[in-house]
Formats: sequence, structure tokens, C-alpha cells
Amino acid sequence: MSALADMLAATGGHKLVVTDGVFSMDGDIAPLRELAALCRAHEALLVVDDAHGLGVLGPQGRGSLMEQGLSEEDVPILIGTLGKAVGTSGAFVAGPQLLMDYLVQKARTYIYTTAMPPVIALATCASLDLIEREDGRRSHLQMLISEFRQEASALGYELMPSRTPIQPIMVGDNWAALALSQALEERGLMVTAIRPPTVPEGQARLRVTFSAAHSSEDLATLLSALADCRSLLNRPSAEVV
Repeated sequence: MSALADMLAATGGHKLVVTDGVFSMDGDIAPLRELAALCRAHEALLVVDDAHGLGVLGPQGRGSLMEQGLSEEDVPILIGTLGKAVGTSGAFVAGPQLLMDYLVQKARTYIYTTAMPPVIALATCASLDLIEREDGRRSHLQMLISEFRQEASALGYELMPSRTPIQPIMVGDNWAALALSQALEERGLMVTAIRPPTVPEGQARLRVTFSAAHSSEDLATLLSALADCRSLLNRPSAEVV
């Protein structure tokens, strides 16, 4: 926040601050209240992409902004995707009517984009209705996350500080991350190895992602496989290759 404050103070004219609500590789949540306060103080426009927060965080799954008690006045522009928790396709930009009218008239990528098919629009509306009322699915999801963190830590895996469905297992070595991912795939589990340049050097990890569709049995299968594969993390890179 201090680095952002310095940049905003040294910048004249129009100022735009853009952030994820939930960061896709670490699973951590942006300090949106602090960001909103800085943007107000420096007359900057705050844009939040809540692709990984919508449907999961906040009351009725309304996302990172609602979880932190923020309104349209705090965050003028909200971006979201319909291809994750909503389960359809497409994306949206939401904000004050004046700004939305401006985008409709001036955003060339919007003007020259084919309209969403009516069937996708209808399916999206149905998904949003489900998200709004399915607190039980969110509770189940949080149970999976909590149990995974407890059990995976007990197995000796290094987890990053995340309370979202994105649960990275820090490995460090690129080849060890690939070997662990391959070993899990051989056991019927698709857990992607994320390596530089997607993440910083020395921070290769496995990206575990939970959904409400996963069962307790699915979690038990994952934990059992992680227990079987734990020794791969202790091998030298040459041996892993």
C-alpha cells in the first residue's frame, strides 16, 4: 500500500488502479478497503476483477467487494467472468450508468464482439439464482478447504496463506513440481504444476482448486495420493528428471 500511495502521489491527471479480488496463483485476497481509501484520497479510479471471488466469497456469494463491505462508490468498476463459479461463459463489466454508457460507445472490443447467445444468457441467470440461495454449497466448499489445509499441512506440505478455493502447495523446484503433478495424474488427479514465468523463480507450486462439486471422498483420495507422493519433494532435480 505504501508503494501504491507513493505512485499515486507522484502521478498527475487520470489515475487508474486495477487489481484482482482474489489472486489466481496464490489464492490470497486483495486489501480492497485500503485500496479504496487510497484511491479516494488521490482521486483515482479503482477497478476490481473478481473472477475468483464471485460465487464463493461474501453474503450470497456476491464476491470480494461485498465480503469487505464495499459499495459502488468505493469500487466504481467491477469486472467478472461467467466461466468460473457461474459455470457458463462470457464476462461482464458493472458500474455507474454514465461509465457503462461510455464503455458501450467507446470500447471497440465490445462494439465489434458478437452478442451473447440467448441460451447462455438464460443459463447465466439460472446460475446466478442458484449462487444467491445455495449457502449450503459454500459451507461445503469451506469445509473442504479447511480439512485440506489441516491434513495437507500435517503431511508436511507447505501451503500458502489462502482461505479461498485456490490452495497452492509450494514446491519451489520446477522439476519436483512437475514430477509431483505427474504422479498425481497417474492416480487420476489433475493438479497443475505452475512454474515461472507464471510465478516467480523458485516458487513453482501445485495449484489445487476446489469446487462445491467435490465430495469428501474426492478430498480423501487427494490426501491419500499426496501422502503416497510426499517423497518426490525430497529428491534432487536430476533424480526427479
